[in-house]
Amino acid sequence: MAISVHREELTPLAAAWAALLDRAPEPVPFLHPTWQRVWLEEFAGDRELLLYAVRDGEELIGVAPLMRGDGGLMFSGDHKICDYMDVVVAPDRAADVLDALLPALAGEAWDELSLWGLREDSPVRVALPAAVDRAGLAVTQEEEAIAPHIGLAGTWDDHVASLSKKDRHELRRKLRKLEAAGDLELRSYTSPEETESRVPLLLRMMVESRTDKAAFMSEQMARFFHRMVPELAREGLVRLYELELEGRPIASVLCFDQGGQLYLYNSGYEPEYAAMSAGLVSKALCLREAIECGRHCVDTLRGAEPYKYDLGAKDRAVYTCTVRRS
Repeated sequence: MAISVHREELTPLAAAWAALLDRAPEPVPFLHPTWQRVWLEEFAGDRELLLYAVRDGEELIGVAPLMRGDGGLMFSGDHKICDYMDVVVAPDRAADVLDALLPALAGEAWDELSLWGLREDSPVRVALPAAVDRAGLAVTQEEEAIAPHIGLAGTWDDHVASLSKKDRHELRRKLRKLEAAGDLELRSYTSPEETESRVPLLLRMMVESRTDKAAFMSEQMARFFHRMVPELAREGLVRLYELELEGRPIASVLCFDQGGQLYLYNSGYEPEYAAMSAGLVSKALCLREAIECGRHCVDTLRGAEPYKYDLGAKDRAVYTCTVRRS
């Protein structure tokens, strides 16, 4: 069958795009059409979305969400809130998609194509150098961030036992300390209505627990969270956790649940419980539930915060691949 590339509109393509994303080995929420739509409505401004669909006959095998930037093209999104980006490709079709997409972009006005946010194991990143060479272009790769992830296997006890002696001791000590303070329970909210009602608490705890998150949480960003969370919940992608002590929420963790992985996106806690490690304990209990629910990985996303390594995370690099006309 002949492979074709066409610019398309987001809404008519959304269902097929979401179905293609579900087939990916490691789908991520930032590539879901619902995330993209809400992000564009809140942050795109006058930037133009260039949405390219690649088909093999009638089969959709690739979606590239791009936008115009200064002097070139780039993925649609912002690395400050979109931890990963990529071209969505069908399994084992990355080379075919790139071989069709790169020549199709020749008619656009650009000097550089910035493919930022690519995980080191992205099929597109692996296939890109050869595809760029075949297209008569040039590419450079630069590590832009670290995104630690925690592989899960066996039981919670197995995972705790796999930690270093120091980390294992500290985790158990902190769990015992908080459990001794009263009845401790991790609640999970997944429906659009439940998650929407819990967003204000999440945002308050984020702002009050860390100064950098207070600076991050502008009025525009808060509006984005209020819209994004329930809309992704409608797609079955959200788990909003609250850790309660004696019935009172003391920590909140916003996670995305997709493709057998739990993505720890953002969190906060009541500052008065900082000395009792409410933040770390809440994430440890999220990890425990992920194991019990059969998830194979907890992705802690960008940033090298110490708690990630305390819980057994290993680094995974995130790259920017810059394609230039040669």
